[in-house]
Amino acid sequence: MTSTNLPPGASMPNQSEWHTGLAVELEPLVRRVLAPNPSPYTFNGTQTYLIGNKRDVVVIDPGPTGTGPAGHADTNGDGHVEAILKAIGDQRLVAIMCTHTHRDHSPAARPLQAATGAPIIGCAMLTIDDSGAGIGVRADAEFDPHYLPDRVLNDGEKLTGDGWTLEAVSTPGHTSNHLCFALLESGALFTGDHVMGWSTTVVSPPDGDMNAYMNSLQKLQARHDQIYYPAHGPAVTKPQQLVRGMIGHRRQREAQILRLLGETSCTIPQMVAQMYKGLDPRLAGAAGRSVLAHLIDLETQGRIARELEAPEHQWTLIA
Repeated sequence: MTSTNLPPGASMPNQSEWHTGLAVELEPLVRRVLAPNPSPYTFNGTQTYLIGNKRDVVVIDPGPTGTGPAGHADTNGDGHVEAILKAIGDQRLVAIMCTHTHRDHSPAARPLQAATGAPIIGCAMLTIDDSGAGIGVRADAEFDPHYLPDRVLNDGEKLTGDGWTLEAVSTPGHTSNHLCFALLESGALFTGDHVMGWSTTVVSPPDGDMNAYMNSLQKLQARHDQIYYPAHGPAVTKPQQLVRGMIGHRRQREAQILRLLGETSCTIPQMVAQMYKGLDPRLAGAAGRSVLAHLIDLETQGRIARELEAPEHQWTLIA
């Protein structure tokens, strides 16, 4: 999120290809069902993936349920669980897998489990300590507080079925509990919100961590996945090119912050106004959270300091 400019390596399909509620085959073992929750944060909606064959299937990121906070389009999941169940049909649902626990990704796990008896497997529950956040809205306003996995996958653990193998790839940063899932048979990586095909990713403290996010990007850069299937936006057909671009983008943002602070002390809104020209006003808060993540990272490195006595929190460069 923060810009709808298509990142290098992503391929934007025709708008007519985005249909909610229908199972679309992407490759022999992979189908997609799009949730009806388009928003400035979710692009055309959350993409739920079904992986498997005629015998058994797993669901990755079951999506929203339509029972989230009023006024939040990104939580609209009306009819999505029913669409997933229709796509599963007579197949056996082996597992319900979640990349992380934002409310547009994991809430539908519970009704799916109630309907099928399948276990919830994947990322850990999230416990947030916001004592060090210091500024702004709590990040857990967007989390699913009812997520309860039957099994947590650690980095490198595998789940296997008839003709498919999914491997967990730990990618903290967007959230501390974020996982990607690699389909070993095809070289596909399901990237959740860590890498998206339409936009950059929000890193929102206290749970979002810029240093962890950059380390996770570098981890993906060292892999040899053939294609990324993100939770939002089109498939990424040149994943290494995209990840290199994302790392460069974050380094440019860091350089912008240091340049601004080299001129004068700044507040986060002042930095956002200078760094995100032409930004959709609805996304200003999220951009500010990512700026905060950069600031916390730079503060940890000892390169900048926070002026807590100022009327608004200001930041200054350490000479």
